[in-house]
Amino acid sequence: MRHANRLTLGGLGLAALLLVGCTPQAEAAPPPAVKVEKIEGTDLSRLTLSPQAAQRLGLETAQVTSGAGWTVVPYAAVLYDLDGATWVYTNPADLEFVRHAITIDRITGDRALLTDGPPIGTRIVTVGVAELHGAEAGIGGGH
Repeated sequence: MRHANRLTLGGLGLAALLLVGCTPQAEAAPPPAVKVEKIEGTDLSRLTLSPQAAQRLGLETAQVTSGAGWTVVPYAAVLYDLDGATWVYTNPADLEFVRHAITIDRITGDRALLTDGPPIGTRIVTVGVAELHGAEAGIGGGH
């Protein structure tokens, strides 16, 4: 009987050690998928995405160009807010995005001809615009 008790106690001790080893340890919280920082003196925010968030969104960018005396952006880059104001998201640094007001004179095919907007050569978002706006407005789960 003693031998059986030793085996039982030994088995229980081994099980306890295994359970302790399997106990989830507190892990550092992952960085947020999107960091939203208010830009002082404006109603705008700077969005900084994690590399994984940018990849999930499939963001694509293009440059602001000129043509026939106009500043030109792909129409896919244009965001209309609830008040009807028009915007694009600029990409001033890697994984960083800032909304920029634009004034459209007219739409020609897949291009918007601007009378006011970011300087020529500025990188702007053409795919993922609505998702960036949702993140800036706090819509969604941040994942």
